[in-house]
Amino acid sequence: MQTQNGHRICQNNSSTNTSVDTRQVSENSKPLTPAQIEFIGYVTFHGIDSFIRSLKMIHDFALYHTDLCFDSDEKSALFDLKILWEGFERIEEKT
Repeated sequence: MQTQNGHRICQNNSSTNTSVDTRQVSENSKPLTPAQIEFIGYVTFHGIDSFIRSLKMIHDFALYHTDLCFDSDEKSALFDLKILWEGFERIEEKT
């Protein structure tokens, strides 16, 4: 398996996998709320691919196909869209 920075993680090394798993568990120590569970279920049912395509389309349309001037709020909103679709891509890779 390859990490985001290009390093490879050896699948056979149990200590490496344990440290990665431990880090992920410690980051998510709070249980999900019912609203979060419902949202994740909806996204999964609807299709993560659909959300990725939609977010990219809105981003690209706003950025490349309009004559609007962007201030820092609009730039931040476009970056938020990018964060969302990249997060969905990471979720999709793991499923």
